Amino acid sequence: MNAPVHPDWARAGGDWPNREASDFVQVGPVRWHYQRMGSGPVLVLLHGAGAATHSWRDLLPLLAEHFDVIAPDLPRHGFTRTQARQQCALPAMAEAVTALLAHLRVRPAVMVGHSAGAAIALETVLSGQLEPDRVIGLNAALTPFRGMAGVVFPPLAKALALNPFVPWVFSGFASGAAQVRKLIDGTGSRIDARGLELYGRMVRRPDHVDGALAMMALWDLNPLLARLSKLETPVDLVVGMGDRTVDPQEAIRLSEQVPAIHLHRVDGLGHLMHEEAPEQFSEMIGSLAT
Repeated sequence: MNAPVHPDWARAGGDWPNREASDFVQVGPVRWHYQRMGSGPVLVLLHGAGAATHSWRDLLPLLAEHFDVIAPDLPRHGFTRTQARQQCALPAMAEAVTALLAHLRVRPAVMVGHSAGAAIALETVLSGQLEPDRVIGLNAALTPFRGMAGVVFPPLAKALALNPFVPWVFSGFASGAAQVRKLIDGTGSRIDARGLELYGRMVRRPDHVDGALAMMALWDLNPLLARLSKLETPVDLVVGMGDRTVDPQEAIRLSEQVPAIHLHRVDGLGHLMHEEAPEQFSEMIGSLAT
């Protein structure tokens, strides 16, 4: 391992999925935990807000049969640490991911982002930092809250993120198995017991909850949306029609407005569809990427 590990790694990471593929490296202000597996064209996996590399636990080994897969924990998520909360803003996240890939001396052929991870992938492209051959968004979160939600939730998240006690309170509140299952069921997905246990482990960690809240508070998609029409890199938006977290209609609307965006509907699956059906998405990603 290239850098000091997260202090929780020996305990909380003892049985982490695909642990043998994990490594740690310091790049600028971020001490990264990432996983790397396989060989072939470089494929980068970017998880969404509140998740970590465990979200790819079953999909990563399948993709590694055909790709050199790199999956980091985003700043202040999982086992990746940084002191600066501003590192959770969209431009900073994109810059940090670009810096990590530069440190690893790789050029991504394909970038796959789930939810907010898709926005990060697109930001790296639209800002001219990376030039992948293709971006694939899985239930991509690319539009701001609408209506009153757009007025209330971002300021609320910002206020919560600025309160140092909130992550401790929330992690305690959401620590029970019933609460975790309710959170996951609310996404429209049904995942296995192992997945529920791992999400429960994450929401019991105040540092991880703090990272998710900071990301929510600092997230601003409007500059990204203003540049989407300039996209030249092919983008595939794969939409689980049972998603209760990101409205599928938003991706449908974007695919009608932006020529570079192509839509793929998946019936019967929710926001965490890649965790519900990893074999299906390994085949789909492989087909789209080649």
